[in-house]
Amino acid sequence: MLTNILKKLKEFRRTIVFTEGEDPRILEAASRLLKEDIMNCVLVGDPEKIKAASQLAGFDIEGAQLIDPNSFAEFDAMVAQMVELRRGKMTADECRELLKKSNYFGTMLVKMGKADGLLGGATYSTADTVRPALQIVKTKPGAHLVSSSFILVRGDERLAMGDCAINLTYENDVDKDGNIKLYGSDKLAKVAVETARTASIFGIDPKVALLSFSTKGSGKGATVALSREATEKAKALAPDLAIDGELQFDAAVSSVVAGTKCKGSPVAGQANTFIFPNIESGNIGYKIAQRLGGFEAYGPILQGLNAPINDLSRGCTADEVYTMAIITMGLI
Repeated sequence: MLTNILKKLKEFRRTIVFTEGEDPRILEAASRLLKEDIMNCVLVGDPEKIKAASQLAGFDIEGAQLIDPNSFAEFDAMVAQMVELRRGKMTADECRELLKKSNYFGTMLVKMGKADGLLGGATYSTADTVRPALQIVKTKPGAHLVSSSFILVRGDERLAMGDCAINLTYENDVDKDGNIKLYGSDKLAKVAVETARTASIFGIDPKVALLSFSTKGSGKGATVALSREATEKAKALAPDLAIDGELQFDAAVSSVVAGTKCKGSPVAGQANTFIFPNIESGNIGYKIAQRLGGFEAYGPILQGLNAPINDLSRGCTADEVYTMAIITMGLI
């Protein structure tokens, strides 16, 4: 799965920031990335502690850049830039305190062009990785929200699933007078398009199914309407993509069921990119595929940000850190 990305990274050298530079899993992954000459690594933390931890564990991090927020030569310039980015929402003192934390500091390194992307979350929560990204790097032009997807691999089979980690539900955004500023279906449509784009990076020719407990009106309810409306909006956003919904999972993957429930669909019976109507169904769905279906799950891969920033599970292994670092840099 990573062959094409590795080839690209060999041709275009990238630099990644690890916000938890003293963590043994990060050190092991960084050691491997450096040894295999895949990318440059920036480790945030106390350089002496990082060196001591790597020596104790037997990891060679020669060539990594070790940066301590407390002694960073451009710290004052970083504070000034963050004050400008927050535009009156934070004082200089507030920014200074936040930038002493490695998650904010690492994100500002990306914003300042000191690195191309960031990987965090080995000890931080998802919120602590996403919040600085939203405040500093911000979303891409035209992006309504940050979302996530997982790539699932079993042998030569590859699937994409979104959003399974970030957006709890897709509610309408309203102003103080109760007027709708952004429909929930617009958000879900954007998740569908972004997940399809992520899928294509990993060699998947996306056939996108917006899932429901209903197929083409067989059931009724708020999430049915959400998936149906989001399907039409996703088609408008990406007319060249194969997208259909609302579809039950069996109609999405079984040609026999599709022939009965939605004959003529460009997606039903052959879907490989699945969009869930809320985080609950998405998280359950990908974990069923992982635990009972024998798929390897890679992610969550964050979508919609101005720079590649990804989140690790706090239970991650060094192998997962290594793989997610490659995936993160492959998103450029």
